[in-house]
Amino acid sequence: MKSVKKKTLPEFAGEADEQKFWAKADSTEYLDWSAAKKVSLTRLKPSLRTISLRLPVAMLDELRLIANRRDVPYQSLLKVFLAERLVQERQGRH
Repeated sequence: MKSVKKKTLPEFAGEADEQKFWAKADSTEYLDWSAAKKVSLTRLKPSLRTISLRLPVAMLDELRLIANRRDVPYQSLLKVFLAERLVQERQGRH
């Protein structure tokens, strides 16, 4: 199969310039995607946002008890519970 010559990428002054370029450019004219390799970014940490959440005192107390039994911080346990529920919702199980 004949290889098609790819265009040379321009030099970018910064990330904003590169974003503008890729918003309009066709990447297949610059990159050979058939040679791309899949990577796993296992050490990448998700972006976090602090929120304020009002919970009934009894619910928070119970959450803290369960977290204490599992020897984990209650906020971490709450994130695990929320993540599990999100998976159930996506799969259509309630």
